[in-house]
Amino acid sequence: MFTKRKRRRDQSPPNYPSSSTSASPPTYANPISPIFKDRAGSRRISPSPNQSVVPLPIYYQKDQPPETSIIHFNYNDLSDITNGFARDYVIGEGGFGCVYKAMLPNGHEVAVKQLKLNSGQGEREFRTEVETISRVHHRRLVSLVGYCIEGNERLLVYDFVPNGTLEFHLHRPSSDQVFDWNTRLKVAIGAAHGIAYLHEDCIPSIIHRDIKSANILLDNNFEAQVADFGLAKFSMDAQTHVSTGVKGTFGYLAPEYASTGNLTVRSDVFSFGVVLLELITGRKPITGLVSLVEWAQPLLSIALETGNMEEMIDPKLGENYDKNTMQIMMVVASACVRHTASMRPRMRTVVSVLENHGIKIDIQNGVIPGQGIFSNVSGYSQQIEMFNRMVRGEDFEDSVNTSITTTSELTDTSLSSKRPLI
Repeated sequence: MFTKRKRRRDQSPPNYPSSSTSASPPTYANPISPIFKDRAGSRRISPSPNQSVVPLPIYYQKDQPPETSIIHFNYNDLSDITNGFARDYVIGEGGFGCVYKAMLPNGHEVAVKQLKLNSGQGEREFRTEVETISRVHHRRLVSLVGYCIEGNERLLVYDFVPNGTLEFHLHRPSSDQVFDWNTRLKVAIGAAHGIAYLHEDCIPSIIHRDIKSANILLDNNFEAQVADFGLAKFSMDAQTHVSTGVKGTFGYLAPEYASTGNLTVRSDVFSFGVVLLELITGRKPITGLVSLVEWAQPLLSIALETGNMEEMIDPKLGENYDKNTMQIMMVVASACVRHTASMRPRMRTVVSVLENHGIKIDIQNGVIPGQGIFSNVSGYSQQIEMFNRMVRGEDFEDSVNTSITTTSELTDTSLSSKRPLI
């Protein structure tokens, strides 16, 4: 008989985002199916045998074969492990709905997201989107454990990530603990890897639509994992999201997307540039009526022309930062938030610049000194000059971006080695 568990006190930070994952892609061949029983005590198998999974045109990380199934949860079981979706279990709330911390009967901690959906959201469309998302696996991306569709209810189940969001650590109202520069750089690199994988190594490319600090999760080692890719179209939040055909959060929206609804991977790049500015300045994307991009652009110009960076650096950092990597992040942020979409870099290039100039930082899959692509002086100069030209608004050859390959996670999947599921 399935019984309710006593509430376990949540020690994780508040403002938990709408999804989470572990540091490496989980392998859910069938981890949950034996643990739920129906009311008569007999075993129930999940996913349901009459729910086939349709192959979708998504490519995956090399040597990481995609899962062919996703767990279909029963609504009553999810209600049981959240104590009837009690407020005491809520660890996050936002445009997509409420997120509850729960524990499966086998002891596996999960985050259950109960979605607020558009009124026209159909079961078939939702199932297709969820099954697509479930096939994307990368250590810097959130992976789904399972989902539930029952009546008007739509729920997603993720691994629980214990260390909260980047937004929380950057913007918590008062704390003696400073989010140090090395950790900020590590988070930027990790998140960039995840977004680059969506853009460069999935066919068709997956556009996140809602890159923001609240959608970057941190594990116990402060490794970044990007949440909620592929779900922005389901949002109903009228306060923080644009609702007239454009989905995203104010302060992060690329100008062409906000004004015309024209969405490309470069729209995500703009949003990531805003996140980089948050890491540099410690400021929120909107302060009063002034956007962070508007506030930062003149200061960025001064910093990159004169080297005077102090005015825009988060005062909580004091002088405890590396000037070289700080300047590099400023250069990348400036390029990412260019007004003209075509003049923004690809995320592959962003990863290359951030990672190969952060070789002193001990990050997972970090570049080993001497093995980075910028150990060659001419390559280093070319990359920096390309970004500086973008900051100044000059044209550049897009082929420069495609010729650069990073030495770490993006090399796990080469474009030439991709193969379809079907």
